[in-house]
Amino acid sequence: MLKDTYVVILAGGIGSRFWPISRENRPKQFIDILGTGNTLIQDAYSRYRVLVPSENIFVITNASYKDLVKEQLPELSDNQILGEPVGKNTAACVAYAANKIADLSDNGVLIVAPSDHLIQDENNFVNQMHIAHAYAKDNDALITLGLKPHRPDTGYGYIQYDEKEVSVGVNKVKTFTEKPPLELAEKFLDSGDFLWNSGMFVWSVPSILKALNEYLPEMNLTFGQGKGAYNTNIEGQHIERIYSEIASISIDNGLLEKADNVYVLPSDFGWSDLGTWKSVHEKLESKESNTTLNAILHAINAKDNLVVTDTEKLVVIKDLDGYFIVDSKDALLICKADQEQEVKKISVDIRKKYDGKFS
Repeated sequence: MLKDTYVVILAGGIGSRFWPISRENRPKQFIDILGTGNTLIQDAYSRYRVLVPSENIFVITNASYKDLVKEQLPELSDNQILGEPVGKNTAACVAYAANKIADLSDNGVLIVAPSDHLIQDENNFVNQMHIAHAYAKDNDALITLGLKPHRPDTGYGYIQYDEKEVSVGVNKVKTFTEKPPLELAEKFLDSGDFLWNSGMFVWSVPSILKALNEYLPEMNLTFGQGKGAYNTNIEGQHIERIYSEIASISIDNGLLEKADNVYVLPSDFGWSDLGTWKSVHEKLESKESNTTLNAILHAINAKDNLVVTDTEKLVVIKDLDGYFIVDSKDALLICKADQEQEVKKISVDIRKKYDGKFS
């Protein structure tokens, strides 16, 4: 177990790219999206439970999802579930968590990680976390875990790093670019000098508070005004006021692109952020011509399709190649696989047209 270390799991998104299975009242992090028997947030909790005791694991989510977190992670106390009154992006999550944990430990180490990642090589992941923790504990360093890109994806941050290690497995970051346009992402991929930012961070409490004070001073000052309320029964009241005053910005744009003490661990542990139906299709792909989740499929002259149902249901498809077919209780999506990035826009349009009925 890592001593004086705290984990904050980010679980506030609505997962609109996984519509119609992921809904506002039960988004993807609370769903068994891969048919494993566990939801994504349950897998994340189990992953970090290997590193720290359960009382040191916190979840930050939309306040409306606090009951869902409690339902799926009953080991957590109410104080371990941080409810945001409104989403203000990842910088707010980090600032909230850092100020709350600082009330518990002046010099502890903080691990921040999304709830919706798939990690297939858990042993290698744990080893990487130990390396990151050791460096963060003894240095003023903001550490991220980086993965080698295999396509020019515009949905990730890109990290250019110095090949000379500052410590075993740890490299200094030269540039940090959040979600570049496609042309730039292609150049990054071709150069071979860049990693994807996994969105998993390790830093000491003093280091992240120092960085927040330097690069996001107004935000951190506002969160600092809650000192004395954190970890008490009046924390929620202060957070309501704080969130009404702060700006919305990602930790990548607000801090990591500007700081000069950012480091990366080039890593390989079978990572996927499970951001779209395509990523699920890739992870579920079987030896069969089509891939299914829950569905009983009868396919006639059909291949390279993903068929998902929310309950066991017979689905018959004929003369269909390269489609995603996703069936829920009250909505059905049929979409060409190469257009799956449109699902988020479709879900937004549906919300507007039907006044949230199918959201």
